[in-house]
Amino acid sequence: MPYAVCCVPVSPLRAEPSHRSEMVTQQLFGEPCQILEREKDHWIKIRCQYDNYEGWCQDSHVTSIDEDQFRKGERHLTPEWVNELEYNGHQMMVPFGSSLTAMKNGNALWRRNSVHYKGKTWDPYEIKPSGKIIKQLAFKFYNTPYLWGGKSIFGIDCSGFAQTVYKFIGIPLLRDTYQQATQGEIVGFLQEAKCGDLAFFDNEDRRITHVGILLNAHEIIHASGKVRVDKIDSQGIVNSETAQRTHQLRIIKRYFEE
Repeated sequence: MPYAVCCVPVSPLRAEPSHRSEMVTQQLFGEPCQILEREKDHWIKIRCQYDNYEGWCQDSHVTSIDEDQFRKGERHLTPEWVNELEYNGHQMMVPFGSSLTAMKNGNALWRRNSVHYKGKTWDPYEIKPSGKIIKQLAFKFYNTPYLWGGKSIFGIDCSGFAQTVYKFIGIPLLRDTYQQATQGEIVGFLQEAKCGDLAFFDNEDRRITHVGILLNAHEIIHASGKVRVDKIDSQGIVNSETAQRTHQLRIIKRYFEE
């Protein structure tokens, strides 16, 4: 099975091999993947290494890498809102949280494609998870517009927001909201919540459809229209601007202990 890596700043992955198909997630620059299928019109089906999510993208959005580079995976991330690097000698701007896969001393060679990066790096596995760090990371996305399937600083959905923030502290979350709710340990009461816990919300059919990051027992930061801070109580989220209740609380989960 061929191995590849995202070679554009942001690549949309779609449910079917068509530009009209729903975007189900995104890959950011440097994210490794496996190529599962090839279709006509330059579409390929890939499986993302980080969360095993599958979708269709254009074949020009990825480039081949060796198996050992894929196995080593992504470790260091770009820490600035926008980061400058050189790809095959040309300037490229990549977003917050892009991966520096197979890079050594600021250089990587993905088969015949060269990457040169001299900026700051972030190593998630050197970070001790804490509410303080999560709050700092979450507010990097403040006012980022909501985008179904989005995972970047320029457009993100609720589960992509939670997954990306946690990626920066070395805790892998699954991609979709209902999947993330199967991870972690249950927090019995909102009053026991700590900064960094995730709160999940359901719809009228009792399906979990939304997630946010708790800042404390009465505030939550989440992607709803945009990444915003709202009030929360034992029933759910109350919009801080309209005072209307928008989401019904289902469960709170904790993923680390300080």
